[in-house]
Amino acid sequence: QNGYLIITAEKEDFEGASYTSARILSKGLFEQAYGRFEARIKLPWGHGIWPAFWLLGGDIDTNNWPNCGEIDIMEHWGHNHGNVQSAMHTPSSFGNTTNHGAQYLADVSTQFHVYVVEWDDQEIVFSVDGKEHYKYSPALKNSETWPFTANQFLILNVAMGGSWFSIDPNFVASTLEIDYVRVYQ
Repeated sequence: QNGYLIITAEKEDFEGASYTSARILSKGLFEQAYGRFEARIKLPWGHGIWPAFWLLGGDIDTNNWPNCGEIDIMEHWGHNHGNVQSAMHTPSSFGNTTNHGAQYLADVSTQFHVYVVEWDDQEIVFSVDGKEHYKYSPALKNSETWPFTANQFLILNVAMGGSWFSIDPNFVASTLEIDYVRVYQ
């Protein structure tokens, strides 16, 4: 729509669910290890939304999560509006991981921002609009702390709700707008 990829979360009854949304993934189409992954995005708003731009191990079908590794370039929870987080999920720290960093963006839902991860064989660095907020580089790199030697695929999505927050009962709809996604080797 108007040159943007749009993912809209809506309150509606659909096959027993109260909300609909979408996700885009490049599994089986595009996967890469190492490089710069970036997207220019304007985030949706509303208590209960959970948009994300992330990478997941391409071998997830044979190497279950979290063993395949997960790199959350950007995730945002509507109940903590403006706080964007990046996180790492590994066998040594997953779910409520300790490997994360964040920054606050007051205009996260009214302006586009560029979310970036730069990943090589030594470290994974996260930034928004050129401002770094987290670097992951464990001293010991093994299968428990560094499952990041294989290809990962891209995911863009807007989830609704989570196990630790509720959805505003007055929520109707909100939109994730993606200007571009770029990947560099």
